[in-house]
Amino acid sequence: MFLTGAILIVATTLSQPLDPPSNFDPEAKMIYSDKDSGRLHSARGTAGWVERLVENGTPSDLKLAEESLEALFACQELHPDDPHYGNFRWYFEDPAVEDLNAVEFVLEHLIPMMIRHEDSLPDAVAEKVRERIRLGLSEIRKMDVSVGYTNVATLDILNSCLGGELLEDPEITNRGRQKLRIFEAFVTSNGTVLEYNSPTYLRVTMNALGKLIGLTQDRETRVRGKTLATRLAIGAALHIHEGTGRLAGPHSRAYQPTVACEDSPERNNLLNWIEEGVVPQWIGSVLDRSKGSYQIFETAARDWNMGLSTCLTPRFAMGVATRGLGEQSNVFMIHANRPESDKPGVVYSRYVVGDKWLGDFYHATDRSMSRNFNEEGDFWGVQNGPRAIGLYKPPALHYQKSAKAVLIWTRRDLIDETWAGDRKVEDLPAEVEPGETVVVRIGEAYVGVRPLTLTDLGRDARVRLVEKAGDLVLELPNYQGPKKAFWELEWPGGFFKGHPQCGFYSEVSSVSDYPSGKEFAAKISEGTLTEKTDPPITYSGKESRLWSVNYTRDGQSVGIEVDLMTWTLLRRWTEEGDLGWPMLESPFMRQSASGEIQVGGATLTCGKHPAWLYADSDLELYAVGYHGETAPLSLNLPNGTIRVEAMSAGTLVWNRGKVEIESIDPGVQWKMIQ
Repeated sequence: MFLTGAILIVATTLSQPLDPPSNFDPEAKMIYSDKDSGRLHSARGTAGWVERLVENGTPSDLKLAEESLEALFACQELHPDDPHYGNFRWYFEDPAVEDLNAVEFVLEHLIPMMIRHEDSLPDAVAEKVRERIRLGLSEIRKMDVSVGYTNVATLDILNSCLGGELLEDPEITNRGRQKLRIFEAFVTSNGTVLEYNSPTYLRVTMNALGKLIGLTQDRETRVRGKTLATRLAIGAALHIHEGTGRLAGPHSRAYQPTVACEDSPERNNLLNWIEEGVVPQWIGSVLDRSKGSYQIFETAARDWNMGLSTCLTPRFAMGVATRGLGEQSNVFMIHANRPESDKPGVVYSRYVVGDKWLGDFYHATDRSMSRNFNEEGDFWGVQNGPRAIGLYKPPALHYQKSAKAVLIWTRRDLIDETWAGDRKVEDLPAEVEPGETVVVRIGEAYVGVRPLTLTDLGRDARVRLVEKAGDLVLELPNYQGPKKAFWELEWPGGFFKGHPQCGFYSEVSSVSDYPSGKEFAAKISEGTLTEKTDPPITYSGKESRLWSVNYTRDGQSVGIEVDLMTWTLLRRWTEEGDLGWPMLESPFMRQSASGEIQVGGATLTCGKHPAWLYADSDLELYAVGYHGETAPLSLNLPNGTIRVEAMSAGTLVWNRGKVEIESIDPGVQWKMIQ
């Protein structure tokens, strides 16, 4: 360090070249993965590696970046007659473009790299990167992914907004900004994103919004992106179970390591987003607050009857979806504190066909046999606190030997006790008699399950407790026997009388509430479980056949009704009546488009525009997310009222007496009235 006159000169050292990761192929100049089918070189992984190299920026880094860019561009489809001209093969070894998301995951690295560090590249290299980005953006425009495909839609928004700004192309930029508005409208007309509460894909969505917020030149884009990111982060914070740090279920989509809690707790993701400035610092207070026991409801798609509910207590969390979003769904899920282990207890459900299990599914993109344990059935569910009903329908059964719903308790070796009625289960397999309630203790929670009507499509199906791959499994079978066809399940067909029945009632309790699982099973049996099913009738395409299930005890009820012919949801209810589709409802936060929201002693009035309100008097924190057109807004607090003359989309936060407003229109005028 040298001082010359009034100028301070600090001697600095150039960065050291990056050490290639262990999965870098020095010959191919690409990142690779060893899969069941052999070594595969990843376009997405290589794009991320190139971004890191250019950011580090030493001469050797930049030389290697040029070489890796050439390898990456060899994955891009350059034939103008190809339907996916400009996209990338997911792996170099792929014969053609298959995973259409590849271009999004490549450009999310290349575009920010060029915005930040284009000057580090030779002119010819930079020009080639720009050309390939333009081709990729043209493919993105042609594909125009649905805003319901949340994580990829946000990547489309990111790449189009920033790519248009980089290339100084208003057509590309305007499309990205319009896509953002369409995405925002879809979310705020329902409640949350279609890929609801996903521990896997929320990371992609939030990372995309974070890059957009940090790099866009457009204030409106930045404010809309930040308001959406804040909404999703609060929703995630409310779903984080304080005892385990996990994102409590249900999950629209999740990979198996997350399901089994083999990776780090999702609480860490929120802390990272706070540290990186993707979401405001005050969300840390929401995350850290001890909230006791409460329930949260959200709607992902009202038109599709897609909602979710979660009951959280200090010892356990139980979540149920009204329906799933495909094969990666966790429609029924429980997390429980397990003090003797660094991993929580987990219970989840699946419908499986043909006795498949984890590792029997082939994941086409990753060429792996063990990444997921796929959901094969169709589900309808309802929840009231720690009580739930789940109903399953099998997929089309063409020629199968087995079809069953299963409930899975992870790590049988850590399970404390298992009961079937008043019988303690010591050895497996063990049959469960009709009417018996199964109770399993995992750490600080008892999980009870009572099977509902199970249509036996053969004659050998038995409800059993078994061990599979080290886990405890309750099998609820529709069929077990020789491989056969199922003509009676085919529609259109001459024998169809409705889908087979398969379901369960479940309840969770703290272990401190009962001496053992035996007493909890007896308590569940004290309740009234009522099932009503219309008699079979050959379907002509017009008839209905109703299946209604209700459980009542101690003045509390939970019920559901479906049509077995069309497998449509007809009703869900509790003791308070039929359940609706709230955008978001919890003791701490509510969301609505009614123009008025009340929660936690605060009232928001904002015309008939979509908005949400988080209110916590203990933290002295009140936060508003406003998604409407420019209009007056009023936030009535316990100690006064904040009145805004006119506000566009954005956020208003009252944090221990300090008011912060971030809106599309700068210079928002407001006043505090005591």
